Amino acid sequence: MVDVAVPVRARELHLVGRPDPDVSEDHFAEVEAEVGEPGEGQVLVRNEWMLLSVVLKDLMETEPNPDLPMPAYALGEPPWAPTVGTVVVSRHPEVAEGDLVFHNQGFRQYAITGIGEWEGTRLDRDALPSPQHHLLISPGMTAWRGMVTVAGVGEGDTVFVSGATSGVGSMAGQIARCRGAAKVIGSTGSKDKVDYLRDLGFDDAFDYHDGSLTERLAELAPDGIDVFFDNVGGDQFSAALANAAEGARFALCGTLSRDNPVLEHETVIVKGMTIRGFISVYEPGDQEEFTAALGRWLRDGRFVFAPTVVEGGLAAVPKALVEQLGRRARGVTMVKLSDD
Repeated sequence: MVDVAVPVRARELHLVGRPDPDVSEDHFAEVEAEVGEPGEGQVLVRNEWMLLSVVLKDLMETEPNPDLPMPAYALGEPPWAPTVGTVVVSRHPEVAEGDLVFHNQGFRQYAITGIGEWEGTRLDRDALPSPQHHLLISPGMTAWRGMVTVAGVGEGDTVFVSGATSGVGSMAGQIARCRGAAKVIGSTGSKDKVDYLRDLGFDDAFDYHDGSLTERLAELAPDGIDVFFDNVGGDQFSAALANAAEGARFALCGTLSRDNPVLEHETVIVKGMTIRGFISVYEPGDQEEFTAALGRWLRDGRFVFAPTVVEGGLAAVPKALVEQLGRRARGVTMVKLSDD
């Protein structure tokens, strides 16, 4: 049981404008709304942690985009975002008050959700070392899917991660290292972020503004790149392609550069490469496999989870999102929605 006084009304952030072209704090408005009661098979969750990511800008732009594998945001409503919290009222037979639940109803203090596919998921508080249960909503699952399910990273691989200081990139490189990669290389956009990647355990890192990308990768990976986890596209994809090893596997996750590179078919054919794009829709068992591996790595001190934590609850979200979109944040950005 959880001894929590549930308020009648609570705060939400509504999207009230679309980027033109940039996101500003004025695109959000804080409102009060009725908390409500969960129906049969539902739970009421007090939200505690919410994930921020650069993909939110894509979801804010214009009307729903059929090319996106996720619903765009509607004006006058709270956006959705990965969120974790504690159940304070349950009308679900398999979920108790006090249980930890993941869902996508962020940008609000309380949420009502069902349990099941595309709704809420009951989490194991003991799966990760306490008090790191908020890591369960990190972009680690996307990193796992690209590195493990798509690229099959393993012992002896030389790995390159573009956009490596992003939430996904910072975790993808560490997953590769923990799975036995011989060398993990990351690219980023500034000198201080290079140092940050080395602190995370990347073997080498470089600022993509410094000189020829193709030559830099040739220097750092003289035998070629076995696995490329791409968050950027553009010139970084082209440089990775030029330095690909025989049988290289490319996992395409994002296009931060907004530039579409030319795909040299002859290179792909001659080197027997695999190039696969993917979205954050997970295979059955991915969550359990990732959580179990992450728990082991954290307990063994092999994985560094040092998120940018945004204090101040909902009121701090607009500014934090603007800063993240300006690429001033490093790694995973999480908002602490509750003081508990």
